[in-house]
Amino acid sequence: MSFEIIGTYLVGICLLIGAGFALVGTIGLLKFNDSMTRLHAPTKVGTIGIGALLLASMIHSYVVGEGSLHELLIMAFLFVTAPISANFIAKVNIHKQSCDAPPPPPRDDTWSTLNVPEADRELAVEPTPQL
Repeated sequence: MSFEIIGTYLVGICLLIGAGFALVGTIGLLKFNDSMTRLHAPTKVGTIGIGALLLASMIHSYVVGEGSLHELLIMAFLFVTAPISANFIAKVNIHKQSCDAPPPPPRDDTWSTLNVPEADRELAVEPTPQL
């Protein structure tokens, strides 16, 4: 098998994977009930689908002989901006109170601090280095 045939098969596989992920993301966007669950389908699954489609484009450009790295910039921008935009959309939904708020953290002094509960203090003591 030549490089062109293997590249063509790889492009076809990447296109099928990308289209499948994009289809699942679209179905999830349409089928989920509220905006918070709807948020996960396009940001998680859609990002992987678009990444596979861009990978197919890169492989095709190298098989043809006109290598292109523009797709890497698109992937990097997509992988950076998708989680940030999903976070902002989730915060807007929480502040508008259009969904259930996350549960409050436990009311103790060890949550999100460096304090250690009394029962675990002997486990948390670091041994002093011996010189």
